[in-house]
Amino acid sequence: MLTHQFNPYSACTSILVGKNASADGSTMIGRNEDSRAAWAKKMIIHAHREFEEPQTFKSQDQTHPFTMTLPKIRAKYTATPEWTAEYGLFEEDGINEYGVAMSATESAYCNTRVLAADPYVKDGIGEEAMVTVTLPYIHSAREGVERLGHIIEEHGTYETNGILFSDVNEVWYMETGAGHYWVAQRIPDDAYAVVANQLAIQEIDLVTMTIIFMLKTFVILY
Repeated sequence: MLTHQFNPYSACTSILVGKNASADGSTMIGRNEDSRAAWAKKMIIHAHREFEEPQTFKSQDQTHPFTMTLPKIRAKYTATPEWTAEYGLFEEDGINEYGVAMSATESAYCNTRVLAADPYVKDGIGEEAMVTVTLPYIHSAREGVERLGHIIEEHGTYETNGILFSDVNEVWYMETGAGHYWVAQRIPDDAYAVVANQLAIQEIDLVTMTIIFMLKTFVILY
């Protein structure tokens, strides 16, 4: 007799495909969100906006009151937020008018030794805000890594995550390792990657910096 047991865990799995590893030369990123049953999403399209003054983002997550100043020009972009904003915005993924795609996040975990050296920041950025403050302000996948990396260095983060970026030429996978540390690796054009809920980037070759790897500025100095 076969029985089905309810799985109480939430998890995600991401895929990243270089342009020469796909049948038609397209770059691809994707992520499933294994959340609770019937956890609906909305698809929305944000119009291109040019404001007279810089805008301020204020998180709707009361537990982690992240806030930051945004540029005056916001590109058109798509997003798929939660059906409810009770727990925060969580725009999760989208594509902007420059053809840059982003997915955030692949939840991961950090050990206590690392957090002792660089603790999480309670009012830092988290999954809830990453797409909203990054995707409308970038022109390439590489620029997406750089922008989000600078935000994490300046404001910190309260969780460990994996983030996906792609444009017509490049695919990047980025990980946040602690309160202010991050690293990103470019997926080779002829390769693909499948990532589950754990940190995946293991070895960093400093010789190929900016070509294959990008990481927190402080680390590069060493």
